[in-house]
Amino acid sequence: MSQVTVQEIIDRSQQFAPQFLREGNDPTGFQLGDRTAPVKRLLVTLDVRPEVVDYAIAQHVDMIWAHHPMIFHAPHNLDLADPQNRMYAKLLTHGISVFAAHTNLDKAVGGMNDWLAAAIGLHDVQPFAQSNDDPLEKLVVFTPQTNAESMRQALAQAGAGQIGDYSGASFSHDGEGRFTPEQGAHPAIGTLAKPTVVAETRIEVIFPHSRRDKVLQAMLAIHPYEEPAYDIFQEAYPAAHTGIGRIGELSSPLTVKALALHIKDVFSLQGLRVVANDLSRSVQRIAVVGGDGGKFFHQAQAAGAQAFVTGDVYYHTGHDMLAADLPVIDPGHHIESIVIPQMSAMLAQWSAENDWQLTVIPSPLSTDPFTFL
Repeated sequence: MSQVTVQEIIDRSQQFAPQFLREGNDPTGFQLGDRTAPVKRLLVTLDVRPEVVDYAIAQHVDMIWAHHPMIFHAPHNLDLADPQNRMYAKLLTHGISVFAAHTNLDKAVGGMNDWLAAAIGLHDVQPFAQSNDDPLEKLVVFTPQTNAESMRQALAQAGAGQIGDYSGASFSHDGEGRFTPEQGAHPAIGTLAKPTVVAETRIEVIFPHSRRDKVLQAMLAIHPYEEPAYDIFQEAYPAAHTGIGRIGELSSPLTVKALALHIKDVFSLQGLRVVANDLSRSVQRIAVVGGDGGKFFHQAQAAGAQAFVTGDVYYHTGHDMLAADLPVIDPGHHIESIVIPQMSAMLAQWSAENDWQLTVIPSPLSTDPFTFL
């Protein structure tokens, strides 16, 4: 098989963590480089920082797979006096492409917040803080039976039929289509002024609203008819967007203090912060959002959380948490480095399944900016 390309790795990654799951204007996705470039060596990291880029260059890496987007704010210039711009220049000079899966990975089934929940030891885990900012729609299209398989494949490649960990999901039913081509028509099947009966297949697929244009373009491009018959139904399929957070149960209750010490041990932390009125309170139902998730504490409490684990809690938000009497444990943002072993294993598995001949390198570098004294 030919060497895997940057785009093929992106496509497989977005089957697992679809782009439409991202929060708001999160700049997740392809960041820099050449989508068509072959990839032999790939580095997995939490952050793309100058030291990570230097390591990637030393390892002769072709692509960096990151959780945090490299470009959160567009540069106003490319002055190489700026360390960030120098980093971009190094990547381009050495032909290294960069891709990031951020809040879409946080939400994805089996993604970031499921990994964190499992590491903490939660079971019966469910999503919370669910959103429906990109509602699902259904396309129903009628096509000749001889074209049905090509149509299903084209729709899947356009992003239709993605349900959780399953891609290319569709429903088909065979029947007969009838029409009479009138003067001025240029039928692919049939003759002017003569009634025509065609063995057709009805195909149904769901897709997020944001993919509508691409799905329709794919359908029209592969359909043999001059005037395809199709319908689009809004909210035709129950919205199944997973929430950004996870909530589950500890095997046995712990005090808030014991839970904090457990989390400190699990993630090998130098320290953490606790917002709580009573460290001796017993808790068992725990919510978690990796990264900066303080804004979700109301949703966590509404979901029944007795304690909430998230990072980067702001001072005034901490006061609000105390007033709401929800114990919150802040282990920092860097616990999301769990992405490195988890995604490295997943990418290696995809490589083996698809014969990509890809070497996956987990970054050994810590990009945590904080030191505890």
